[in-house]
Amino acid sequence: MKLNETTVSYRITDLNADDRPRERLRSNGAQSLRLAELIAILLRVGMKGENAVQVGERILQDCGGLIGLHKISFDELCRMRGIGEAKASQIKAAIELGRRLALATPEERPAVHSPADAANLVAYEMSALEQEELWILYLDTRNRVIDRAQAYKGSLNASSVRIGELFKGAIRKNSASIIVIHNHPSGDPTPSPEDIAMTRALVKAGRLLDIEVLDHLVIGGNRHISLKERGLGFSESP
Repeated sequence: MKLNETTVSYRITDLNADDRPRERLRSNGAQSLRLAELIAILLRVGMKGENAVQVGERILQDCGGLIGLHKISFDELCRMRGIGEAKASQIKAAIELGRRLALATPEERPAVHSPADAANLVAYEMSALEQEELWILYLDTRNRVIDRAQAYKGSLNASSVRIGELFKGAIRKNSASIIVIHNHPSGDPTPSPEDIAMTRALVKAGRLLDIEVLDHLVIGGNRHISLKERGLGFSESP
């Protein structure tokens, strides 16, 4: 005898009130929600056979998590089952709001006291890049971030990067120091010999210009490596 299949609910309203994301957000705060539930609030409705939370869980699984959702293009997101342009726009807008929130106002400039502090400011964005990019954080005398800028995009090595160009922004912004950060799209943050050579050239130029190079970080996936902590390119020896 064939058993009747259980019909899967696809409406948030079919969930118990205590399990509905919006109600839980209101009573317990956004931090209490799982990623799929936060996405469900953006989606508002699901599709036949899946409620919005289930759609959120599937999207996260298909994308490989939140970083993957950040990396996926708008067009690819639109083509995912149950999404479309309107929902894709809502998701991408929410991600961009989170990115802009991380860029503090001048009155709330973040201070960098460790390699992790610097990595946390850029890792979310840099981990999604498909090409190598080199960014610079400009800091004041109290190690607060004045600004940041993308300096190079593409294959990076000591011969292709013009070291003097990297300090122009620091001079214009009257920076006391800089932190140089670049990504490895492979996901492996291990510094290459070229990375070390570039660091050595940066440190040397910084001493001449009286602009300290506090660190050079390599971002790979969800990890980062500080060349300063490892003593790579920062020694006094040539």
